[in-house]
Parts: sequence; structure tokens; C-alpha cells
Amino acid sequence: MLDRMVGALITGTANALTGAQCQWIGCGPLDKQRIYFANHSSHLDFILLWSALPFALRRRTRPVAAADYWFHGKFKQFLIRRVFNGVPVERNAEKQGRTNPLQPMLDALDEGSSLILFPEGTRGSGEEVQPFKSGIYHLAKARPQVELVPVWMENCCRVMPKGSLLPVPLLCSVRFGTPARLAPDEHKPEFLDRLKRAVEELRNV
Repeated sequence: MLDRMVGALITGTANALTGAQCQWIGCGPLDKQRIYFANHSSHLDFILLWSALPFALRRRTRPVAAADYWFHGKFKQFLIRRVFNGVPVERNAEKQGRTNPLQPMLDALDEGSSLILFPEGTRGSGEEVQPFKSGIYHLAKARPQVELVPVWMENCCRVMPKGSLLPVPLLCSVRFGTPARLAPDEHKPEFLDRLKRAVEELRNV
């Protein structure tokens, strides 16, 4: 009960702070298993995207979250585990010889969840989209039945810029584009570039 109350408070606060202009341009809010992938410029990003989803979709959509940030500290752990039901990922795990960093995401997809993912891997300036890392390619290859929905997050970097502890009220928008899938014989660089362009093209819609 507490987690639902906190979730309702967070979504209400996010909507009040940002105006929450949600635009379904290339698809509708359908009850399909999806990976929502978006540009990343603020810790507010996944909260705003998660809040923009209808309640029924929100309940089965899990944000992918960096374990080193979100899974330390009691309050952040409560939020990411109980409220958002986040999927923890270890950054640089593969380079350090640890387990497959994609496995928690694959497990979540196999359980029927949708995901919120930021393929840039780290926060950018909010002006330009950084090159996508290869994780989303491997997810698309391993689970081809899952739709990949591009999302553009507008102004999050100004509401809660890097280093800021408190958000600033400012109008934001969340634009959902046309679903994509990995094409047969499509190579990783071309696929990642195509998905990156799909997000960038939503910027000026």
C-alpha cells in the first residue's frame, strides 16, 4: 500500500512540475510488451517517462537502473525496488569479468515486463544524443518479439540538471515514436544508428 501511495505522489508531483505533455505520435499506449528507449540527460528522465504511461502500462513497465546509484541508500532502494520495480544493471560489469549485464533485463522481459532503457548509457547535455551502446542491439536480437519504441524527453535536463538535488518547475514533453525491430541481417552499427536517429527525429516533431 505504501509503495502505491508513494508512486501516486511521485507521478502527481512529476506532472505538476513539468506539465507532463505526453504525445503518442508513432504509436498508441497499447498493452504490448515494449522497450521504451529514450535520450538521457537527467535523473528525472525515467520518472517522467514512467509517469507518462497510463496506469495499466506503468504497472508492468520497469526502468533499467544503474545499481551503483539507485541500489545504495535506504530511500533510493525503497524507490527503485518497491515503487518503480527497477531492473538493476552493473555498469562496466562485462569489462570487470562479472556476469552478463543484460541478464537481469532478459529475465524481466521473460517474465512479461516492459522496460525503460537509456541506450546512451550515461547522461548527456540534453542538446545532442550520444552514440548508443550495444545493449539494446543484443536485447533486440535475443527477444525479437518485443517492440522497441523511441522516446524523446524534452527539457528534463533543465528541470533537474546534473548535480542538482531539487527539481525546478518547467514545461516538459514526452514524445513516443514509431515502434522498431531488428531487421533480418541488420548489422549492429546500422541498427544502433537507426534507433538513435529515431529518437532524434522526435525532437522537432
